[in-house]
Amino acid sequence: MKNKYYDNLNEKIKEYFKVLEPNFPEWLNEYINTKELLKQQYISVTCGTLYTNLFDSSFFFSSLDHSVAVALIIWHFTHDKKQTLSGLFHDIATPAFKHCIDYLNGDYMTQESTEDLTIQIIKDSNEIMSLLKRDNIDISEVDNYHLYPIADNDTPQLSADRLEYSLSNGLFIHRIINLEDVKEIYNDIEIQKNEEGEIELGFRTKKIARNFVKSVSKSSLIYLEDRTRYSMQLIADILKRLINENKITKQDLYELKESDVINIIENSKYNDIFNIWKNAKKIKTSNEEPKDVYYLHHGTKVRYIDPLFNGERMSKCCKIAKKMIDNVFDYDMNKYVYLDLKFED
Repeated sequence: MKNKYYDNLNEKIKEYFKVLEPNFPEWLNEYINTKELLKQQYISVTCGTLYTNLFDSSFFFSSLDHSVAVALIIWHFTHDKKQTLSGLFHDIATPAFKHCIDYLNGDYMTQESTEDLTIQIIKDSNEIMSLLKRDNIDISEVDNYHLYPIADNDTPQLSADRLEYSLSNGLFIHRIINLEDVKEIYNDIEIQKNEEGEIELGFRTKKIARNFVKSVSKSSLIYLEDRTRYSMQLIADILKRLINENKITKQDLYELKESDVINIIENSKYNDIFNIWKNAKKIKTSNEEPKDVYYLHHGTKVRYIDPLFNGERMSKCCKIAKKMIDNVFDYDMNKYVYLDLKFED
């Protein structure tokens, strides 16, 4: 069978996948190559920040790449098909620009508003449902990765999902770590018991756990930065206006490629605003409310990880790790954030 996804994969991503699971589970390919999952390869994990000069990253790591990598991590540690598929499906309901749509929905503090569609998308897929039936797997066993603590758990614990986006963002998007760092981090991880007696991914070596906290905390700050929050809210507000003007529908955001949605924006009256943002090199901030410009003045979800080292939280057993985590929470999100652009009513 021709493998539509894996055969066309970027070689750097293939190398990364080999670290996560040296023996790629061939049975997964039929699920990956379903129409619903393949759509995810046209959505960037960067929530739109890839498209502006405010950030210097140009690497396209897709929502599907992330989901496959999460599945590989779960398979590596559990060799359980149901848990692995729950990881593969966990972002199947991701729309163009990912968490920008949570901003559009007013859900920028929890960023979970699009997850409700997961069950429906799986249920409506003849391809996926027939594969599940063939493999004697019930939809209820794979439509919610929150059921499996290795796949997903509550912040600040370490799960396959949180581990994956920390590694891939650090490696490809933020360029904080290299592939050798990924190997060192990943190969030190095992399944441990946490303070609640539940299973969780944890580290064997304190120094490696500390290095992981260091890289994750750098990424955590980028997720909070003024330029990130502004970019996500601006995209959300442009899309909201286009939806209100019937130039695009919310459903389109789940059907179209990100590049298609960008074409719609660039052919709309918001093209000038979009281009100012695209070409901007630096965000502006003020303690006072700026006049006659579009601005942002709110916080966002704080993403951080406080991993286990031999069953104990790093913040409890390492002062350096605690300081790095505390530093994330000290980031000031109280300023007004803006560029010299405004919406014309």
